Amino acid sequence: MSQVIVDISMSLDGYVTGPNAGVGNGLGDGGEAVHDWVFHGNDADQAVLDAAFTATGAVIQGRNLFDVIDAPDGWSDEMGYGAQPSGEVNPPIFVVTHNPPERTRLGDRFRFVDSPAAAVAQAREVAGGKDVVVMGGGQICHAVLAEGLADVLRLHVASVVLGDGTPLFPAEPSAGCGLELIEAVSTPAAQHLTYRVVK
Repeated sequence: MSQVIVDISMSLDGYVTGPNAGVGNGLGDGGEAVHDWVFHGNDADQAVLDAAFTATGAVIQGRNLFDVIDAPDGWSDEMGYGAQPSGEVNPPIFVVTHNPPERTRLGDRFRFVDSPAAAVAQAREVAGGKDVVVMGGGQICHAVLAEGLADVLRLHVASVVLGDGTPLFPAEPSAGCGLELIEAVSTPAAQHLTYRVVK
């Protein structure tokens, strides 16, 4: 069965974007630093990214992230999931929302569902035994963890303190979960930490 992997980059102080994130400013003010390892990392960073991309069979994301990606300055026909060139490998993407759009700029690669549980169930059906990756934003990643739907948590902790933005973990109380560290890759740009969720 496919593993459900929450996979997200964050700052050392727990933010997945800088402040003022939204369409046209997807990573927020200063938030590009959280993903510096993707675009300017070393060979070890690239190996982490490539391995995750190769193992992905389906993707889950939230509506805010979808709006950024589907905006005119979002993903293109040339660049897509995993900062990889769009081509013959475009995993299906399940967007969790109660208000699906009437049409999408990027065509039919997106499917809209109304809950994290429905997204996980449908993504597993089409993943072909490969991983189901929950890529963001922070709210959907946290929801999948809090609802006990994740098997693995993979954090890419960037070498930056943002001070403000979108937190991965909300300030209000929520369900906790046990974690077991199963892999750690350290680079100058990020600490890539993979945990098994203890159920």
